[in-house]
Amino acid sequence: MKIIRTKDYADMSRKAANIISAQVIMKPDCVLGLATGGTPVGTYEKLVERYNEGDLDFSEVTSVNLDEYRGLPKEHPESYWSFMHRNLFDHVNIDPAHINLPDGTNLDAEAECKRYDEVIRSVGGVDLQLLGIGHDGHIGFNEPHDAFDLGTHCVDLAQETIEANKRFFDGNVDLVPKQAYTMGIRTIMQARKVLMVVNGVGKAEIVKKAFFGPVTPEVPASILQLHPDFILVGDEEALSLI
Repeated sequence: MKIIRTKDYADMSRKAANIISAQVIMKPDCVLGLATGGTPVGTYEKLVERYNEGDLDFSEVTSVNLDEYRGLPKEHPESYWSFMHRNLFDHVNIDPAHINLPDGTNLDAEAECKRYDEVIRSVGGVDLQLLGIGHDGHIGFNEPHDAFDLGTHCVDLAQETIEANKRFFDGNVDLVPKQAYTMGIRTIMQARKVLMVVNGVGKAEIVKKAFFGPVTPEVPASILQLHPDFILVGDEEALSLI
């Protein structure tokens, strides 16, 4: 595990973008595993800047997203399909045919999870997986559990996660989807490189627990202690307890 301590959110975003940029430059046809949520937004902004400056070419890149809400059409403004287009895809030259997310409109969970695992297998697996971390240690929508879920699966979202996401739905918890499709822990761990971004004092306790405590499915991110190429990029506040 490599830890990169940064001054603030902007510095965190810049250093994370450096790592992703290097991946794209070294392997133009790489497979990027991408994450949503507030933390990666700055990283995507930096990647767009570098594309606009002529330093990055996404034309051969393939993307596979971590997760998507079940039952939410992709055109919904809070779908992760919309999030990714708004924050990255609409601003770079990635081939739309190379963009992959779970299909939230397919309510046959078994079939959709099997399909998405096959998509990831067919593109050769993930070269670099970008992650955030939830206050309870979840990665993707892999919530605290009594065992590590392996492949893509349908999750009943924890109440804490639903509460955290209601800000994206006008503060109305009733509008937040209660289920999601997510890559499993095995899929994440099979990525050749894993990059986590984390900021803010509110994440300090879970960072300490996840990466300096026991490996346990009760803190899903703790499994990353065992990954052979895991990089944690965090600001001073998020890393203040380690």
